[in-house]
Amino acid sequence: MAKTNAKTTKTTKTAKTVKAAHTLTHDSARVPDAGLFSFAVVVADWHEDITSALLSGCLKTLKRHKADSVEVFRVPGSFELTTMAGKLASTGDFDAIICLGCVIQGETRHFEFICQAVANGLTNVGIQFGLPVIFGVLTTNTLEQAKARSGGALGNKGTEAAVAAIQMANTFFQIEEDEPVF
Repeated sequence: MAKTNAKTTKTTKTAKTVKAAHTLTHDSARVPDAGLFSFAVVVADWHEDITSALLSGCLKTLKRHKADSVEVFRVPGSFELTTMAGKLASTGDFDAIICLGCVIQGETRHFEFICQAVANGLTNVGIQFGLPVIFGVLTTNTLEQAKARSGGALGNKGTEAAVAAIQMANTFFQIEEDEPVF
């Protein structure tokens, strides 16, 4: 039987605190109405069981906040999210673009290259077009971690991405309308 001491107890409490801190909760009453905005959701097909769960959480959240202009686009993998986000941003048809994907660490450095390229690429699209481009891509070490973050014990990052998109679209709108941002 393992001994329990102050150090072990502290580590256990810290792990529980960290786990709780990674589960984002939002007050629905503070999320703006999304009915004014048009959203594109780009979803990677790679790890489809995970990305479908992210998409489900995202779409439910957008619907809950009255978004009625939502278009879903599918791409083969997370690497292709950047190209599609750029194409969609160039149309001027959307107030925010939500990108959903999942990259799981393997035995090679491929994981690092893909994650860095996608993060930088989506950031660059947002900057280039002055448009909220939301990074809803899970970058996990294991499939179990991805499941926990796509509707499991640690929530659904698709839901969080939708909330971020609504909040950012609303903030951009207020800036363009010269209204106070709350």
